[in-house]
Amino acid sequence: MYIRIIYEESNMNLHTLAAVSDPQAGATDLLGRYLSVRRRTEALVAPLSAEDMVVQAMADASPAKWHLAHTAWFFETFLLQNHLDGYRPFDDSFGYLFNSYYEGLGARQPRPQRGLLTRPDSGRVLAYRRHVDQAMRELLQGKVSGAVEQLVLLGLAHEEQHQELLLMDVLYLFSQSPLRPAYDARWPQAAPGRRGRFLRVDARLAEQGHAGAGFAFDHESPRHPVWLQGYDISDRLVTNGEWLDFMAAGGYTRAALWLTDGWDQLRQEGWQAPLYWQRDADGWSRMTLAGLVPLDPAAPLLHVSYYEAAAYALWAGARLPTEAEWETAAAAGLLEQVDGVAWQWTASAYAAYPGFRAATGAVGEYNGKFMANQMVLRGGASVTPDGHSRLSYRNFYRPGQRWMVSGLRLARDRDDAHGGDLGGLGGAAGPRGAGGAEGAAAATAAPAADSASRRAFAADVIAGLSARQKSLSPKYFYDAIGSALFEAICLTPEYYPTRTETALLREVAADIGAGIADGAVLVEFGSGASDKTRLLLDAAPQIAAYVPIDISVDALDQAAARLARHYPALQVAPLAGDFTAELSLPEPVRPRPKVGFFPGSTIGNFTPPQAVAFLRSVRRLLGEDATLIVGADVVKDEATLVAAYDDAAGVTAGFNKNLLTRINRELGGDFDLDAFAHEARWNAALQRMEMHLVSRHDQIVNAAGHAFAFKAGESLHSENSHKFTAASFAALAAQAGWHVRQAWTSAAPQFAVYLLTPQDGAAA
Repeated sequence: MYIRIIYEESNMNLHTLAAVSDPQAGATDLLGRYLSVRRRTEALVAPLSAEDMVVQAMADASPAKWHLAHTAWFFETFLLQNHLDGYRPFDDSFGYLFNSYYEGLGARQPRPQRGLLTRPDSGRVLAYRRHVDQAMRELLQGKVSGAVEQLVLLGLAHEEQHQELLLMDVLYLFSQSPLRPAYDARWPQAAPGRRGRFLRVDARLAEQGHAGAGFAFDHESPRHPVWLQGYDISDRLVTNGEWLDFMAAGGYTRAALWLTDGWDQLRQEGWQAPLYWQRDADGWSRMTLAGLVPLDPAAPLLHVSYYEAAAYALWAGARLPTEAEWETAAAAGLLEQVDGVAWQWTASAYAAYPGFRAATGAVGEYNGKFMANQMVLRGGASVTPDGHSRLSYRNFYRPGQRWMVSGLRLARDRDDAHGGDLGGLGGAAGPRGAGGAEGAAAATAAPAADSASRRAFAADVIAGLSARQKSLSPKYFYDAIGSALFEAICLTPEYYPTRTETALLREVAADIGAGIADGAVLVEFGSGASDKTRLLLDAAPQIAAYVPIDISVDALDQAAARLARHYPALQVAPLAGDFTAELSLPEPVRPRPKVGFFPGSTIGNFTPPQAVAFLRSVRRLLGEDATLIVGADVVKDEATLVAAYDDAAGVTAGFNKNLLTRINRELGGDFDLDAFAHEARWNAALQRMEMHLVSRHDQIVNAAGHAFAFKAGESLHSENSHKFTAASFAALAAQAGWHVRQAWTSAAPQFAVYLLTPQDGAAA
């Protein structure tokens, strides 16, 4: 689903974004996001001295002061001068000094000479930013057109790119100093871990490129089909220890491993190890933003060029994945360390997707003009701002560059003799771009990969399909493919719960935070990526510790690493497990006051008795002095509810039918997906949305070694999502010994957030 935004003014044709605006996002939200991004840039330069700000350590880097000015110049040039009546540029000379590469906007300071700009000084550059910010406040306080909104989103994505570049440039600058200074001594290091294991992906017709709503750069589109031969792909990145093995085997001295241009560059520049590595009597160390640190063999490898990555892959008997292979595996949930660690080299040259057309005019120079002599990297790095990257994001660099935070994962062509280490993504890929409900009662359940869980899956299928009303637990939606499909449903225009709850939490977070005790522990049930959590952490800096509970260890590790970077004083104590089971909190946090967090209306996926049992278990876990914050969807008109679970694009239907695909793949089923129809029903008596798979005709289906008869019109009941009134939610909470102390409800489509406290004397 795309809207191609075209803007024409003063001979400039903006044709850069493939995005759909959030219909509920107003100018106020846009201004808040603008100011947040701008403040982060200035926070990043706070540790730097005036001398640090002006130096340009190499031609590929830019001084920090130039980054500050150039990002302000972008908003001034493309927004304020064209869209704010009466705007006066801060300094006419800045158009020459701080243009980067926009030929359509005239001459500019040569890139290798940006470090010669001792004037204007840093104080005047910061004054320039304040001037631009004040004008942008004026522009964004009123109603803005769709074209202006898209330009602002492009400008914010552009500034986030420069935030990443600024950190990489500072690291390179400090690495040239004999003092090896630290930018931030507390900057977190990449977490160590096991070496990668190859997962199998069978041949398939896949799709590549940006899909759905939300911002994306023009070169991520159009979405298009790609045929993939079967391949194996490593679930983790190559480690420092593996690279040491490569070096010990003469990796930097064997010309046969290297592309010709890479071998020439190796000899010219004297490469003997990755950038920032150095060896002394105590062994290897490497330069980081925290200064010089010992090399951890179990940590992921960073700062290698494409030439080095390709040489290592050849030595290891493998290759680099193509971008389509990487995107397909990542979307299916097969890969760990997808983002937050290092951009990952692919074997794909940076070129246009079929149907791509670069725009005319200055903004059209953003990506298309660089489609030569560059290679694509996918994922995201430790220096990448949270929320900036996505699975379709295409980063690109020249193959010999290595000051970026770049690493690699391996791939190899399918060979039955390899027999992948894990089951991987076999069989049909299933529908793409589907969605579902808020998350099943055990919504983060992992795929049935081992024999015990496969047996449990088979037992539940046999029991559920043998019942008078055929049904299955919604936790079985969430294999690797289903989890990826669920992420996509939140982007459909009909599915309101995620964006409505997020907006409501943003609005009331300060009220919630005011009631949280100093030194409290925040405990989140089914934490996932911990995205909504940050709203509470920002509003309540007095929170001392955070315990995310999730069944996915990888999701916990990634969320914990991201939070550690942004909240260095916060103690993060991940707890791996099914939050519906009896758990124990980590010993160090037990004595502290506790606040539970259960967003997403996941409470609605339980039956009422299950919900009461869960809420009682939360009371036992958190203790009698705890509070609990719960997000719950509100009863509303049937049309809105049904549309949310049966969107026009059919994405929820694909999510529902993936349950049958999983049975076919894991339990030898023979379900014909076309013989079943997705149906969303509002059950007014029970105040819940139901999802069903309805048989289109009489049929016999085999699965798990059993045969099951479906009559025409008979359904497999796959999910419930209960909706609540204020009275019905309060009654449910009371049965579990909780009292609603405060409640907040959004504007239509209504969603509620409840603050619960234990009832005096109620048994848990």
